[in-house]
Amino acid sequence: MKNESVVKERYAAAANASEPALCCPVEYDGRYLKPIPREVIERDYGCGDPSRYLLEGETVVDLGSGTGKICFIASQVIGPEGRVIGVDMTDDMLDVARRNAPVVANRIGYANVEFRKGRIQDLGLDLELLDAELKKRPITDAASFLAADELAEELRVKRPLVASDSVGVVVSNCVLNLVDEREKARMFDEIFRVLKKGGRAVISDIVSDEPVTEAMRTDPELWSGCISGAMTEEKFLKAFADAGFYGMEWLKFETEPWRTVAGIEFRSVTVQAWKGKQGPCCEHRQAVVYRGPFKETIDDDGHRYPRGRRIAVCDKTFRLLQSAPYADAFVFLEPYQSVPSGEAPPFDCRRAAKRDPRETKGADYSATTNAAECRKGGCC
Repeated sequence: MKNESVVKERYAAAANASEPALCCPVEYDGRYLKPIPREVIERDYGCGDPSRYLLEGETVVDLGSGTGKICFIASQVIGPEGRVIGVDMTDDMLDVARRNAPVVANRIGYANVEFRKGRIQDLGLDLELLDAELKKRPITDAASFLAADELAEELRVKRPLVASDSVGVVVSNCVLNLVDEREKARMFDEIFRVLKKGGRAVISDIVSDEPVTEAMRTDPELWSGCISGAMTEEKFLKAFADAGFYGMEWLKFETEPWRTVAGIEFRSVTVQAWKGKQGPCCEHRQAVVYRGPFKETIDDDGHRYPRGRRIAVCDKTFRLLQSAPYADAFVFLEPYQSVPSGEAPPFDCRRAAKRDPRETKGADYSATTNAAECRKGGCC
């Protein structure tokens, strides 16, 4: 917990006085900055702008929301039908954000932002609820310490900070690297937990091109400065995959490093990852054709798609490939006679087999048709 204490102390100070070393230059849309008080803008830190990838009407959670800049930008991008929840563990940052929330709401004409106190690696535990309960039942001995632990677990279940499968998008701006290495896997699991099926994470952070040395990891200044906790580019994407995400892609990858320390380059990136590949695999006689341009591509489940070949897929994969970020890469072939869901047998997704055209047309298919009618203007 030492690193967490260092982070809280440094960011508490940064909430009261600007500290440029905590962030790298980012260009935000000036339209969205106008309604936001200078206090918020000058004391909020980051390395990217995940809000630019949001859509109207979405429900968004911002991890490590700080003084609220990304939340207030996001509130305008998603509009009055959307909702933004900022999560931060630092009281000073939350004070600035909450104090300015009514100001922003008055200027844009609606209120759709709230701020909650919690740790981003434990999105189930509402720290303010826990504080309130502990004031009634303070920890005075070992028994009360164990009781507090049970209370925390009860709050996670009955009154979670962010409920499971409840939000459409999770964003963060240069915060994931501040979480201790031992807690990072849990943090990615928590992001996955709170997202709805079909939801996505849009994360801006600092990554390294080489593993960070142990000496750097024990340097409090480098840790709280978003350096020592950085994951390598490869490990960062793998962490999403390990948590169950698919379709990871770099939305932004700065070629020039933000900082270089001991020969290791640290740069700003924004990654997008999706939730929704979980579920049974059923045979509906569907096929997909990879358009190219590569000779072959492989998805996150290990399915191989040679260019131009009809590949048999289960219904789940068929539907998944029709949505972002894959849809433009494939042609989708439904069977001539649909298979009712209740009659579809299991599909073995461990193999990638060619789909015979007769499987989609039907073995007895023997139609003969005239040439398709040309569109207006002629085609010959």
